[in-house]
Amino acid sequence: MGKVAVATTVVCSVAVCAAAALIVRRRMKSSGKWARVIEILKAFEEDCATPIAKLRQVADAMTVEMHAGLASEGGSKLKMLISYVDNLPSGDETGFFYALDLGGTNFRVMRVLLGGKQDRVVKREFKEESIPPHLMTGKSHELFDFIVDVLAKFVATEGEDFHLPPGRQRELGFTFSFPVKQISLSAGTLINWTKGFSIDDTVDKDVVGELVKAMERVGLDMRVAALVNDTIGTLAGGRYTNPDVVVAVILGTGTNAAYVERAHAIPKWHGLLPKSGEMVINMEWGNFRSSHLPLTEYDHSLDLDSLNPGEQILEKIISGMYLGEILRRVLLKMAEEAAFFGDIVPPKLKIPFILRTPNMSAMHSDTSPDLKVVGSKLKDILEVPNSSLKMRKVVISLCNIIATRGARLSAAGIYGILKKIGRDATKDGEAQKSVIAMDGGLFEHYTQFSESMKSSLKELLGDEVSESVEVILSNDGSGVGAALLAASHSQYLELEDDFETS
Repeated sequence: MGKVAVATTVVCSVAVCAAAALIVRRRMKSSGKWARVIEILKAFEEDCATPIAKLRQVADAMTVEMHAGLASEGGSKLKMLISYVDNLPSGDETGFFYALDLGGTNFRVMRVLLGGKQDRVVKREFKEESIPPHLMTGKSHELFDFIVDVLAKFVATEGEDFHLPPGRQRELGFTFSFPVKQISLSAGTLINWTKGFSIDDTVDKDVVGELVKAMERVGLDMRVAALVNDTIGTLAGGRYTNPDVVVAVILGTGTNAAYVERAHAIPKWHGLLPKSGEMVINMEWGNFRSSHLPLTEYDHSLDLDSLNPGEQILEKIISGMYLGEILRRVLLKMAEEAAFFGDIVPPKLKIPFILRTPNMSAMHSDTSPDLKVVGSKLKDILEVPNSSLKMRKVVISLCNIIATRGARLSAAGIYGILKKIGRDATKDGEAQKSVIAMDGGLFEHYTQFSESMKSSLKELLGDEVSESVEVILSNDGSGVGAALLAASHSQYLELEDDFETS
């Protein structure tokens, strides 16, 4: 009996040891996996680093590219497009005008009643509509027919306040936020699509012509008075209320910048110099690239998988369309190489663009003790039923790295523009007042992003100059700005001027 008891004890001891060894191995494996998570996180943080010296290099590169783009067509990755807007709104504009704002996955139609300096914008009404995904890659006429159908229905809802004098045609400012080769103030050919659009038969066509043909197909009588980029619309809207606005930046689904340049500083401009001595330049800065940009393996893979590889590099690391996608790609690597979400990679995590930037912003803003918002987003979007607090903290860290890089690079770009126009330093001992008008959901709604951008710009400018540089939200500037430019270029304005001088 004694021998049996001993044998049983030995067997039990072996079983206990085996179970203990298994637990140790699992813990070692688990700690090894977690070490890999931290390794991926740290490497990403290093690759995204934006110390002030790097930001100055980016700003200098931006200024150099601006000069090159102004010197000749195709001389730079920055297109530096001449807008034909040489007079921004003054505040004297009066009348009733429409605006159509096509700039991303949504578009808006708007009507604005202007009352001159005294009353400014008396009334505005608008309707926003999402563009069905299939129209973003379909045929040109299908997209414009859809837009005009919404516009025509909106026109049909005009109230008594919006009354046209007899014999007058409705006039519209068309904000079209894609790279366009402007031919005149009211005509321009599409250079290429961005922001997920890819409609081949619109490229090299006059987009105003495409819109007008769609209007004719439904019998809508309306004159397109001005074709503007959303950034130029924001610049016009900003200047309408603040005469010190010199730069406009869009940070939304996509990104761009426009600014007021001295006409004699544009070597590629061969026409007569405008009376104002100024010309608004549409930079198309989303296409900026430089060896100084801190790019990671995730940025390179995102670019390769995009509709336009090698293009819009700055846009792909700072704009709302892509920030959430960068987050998804880092999380996917953590899931595949370090079992971040457990032994099985969540199938939803493999779907490109499933993590949108508003979701990233919501997680980044989570201040609850257990980061409940992060947990619910992971559950609702990626179908990860359970996530630990330390996992959620990693997600927050990733959001912070991605948003901070984007915000600081945006600030470097703005600083580069201010350097180009001599607004980065005091002049004769005094700093000129310079206002940057901002628009776009990323800047407006992602607080950590916008605060980081503003503090980084201040850091670049220094305390003295930054006191005279103001960043303002010019909400809805692109829509109202287009209507303002339609007003300041109305066909009836010329008739009235002729009448007054005759």
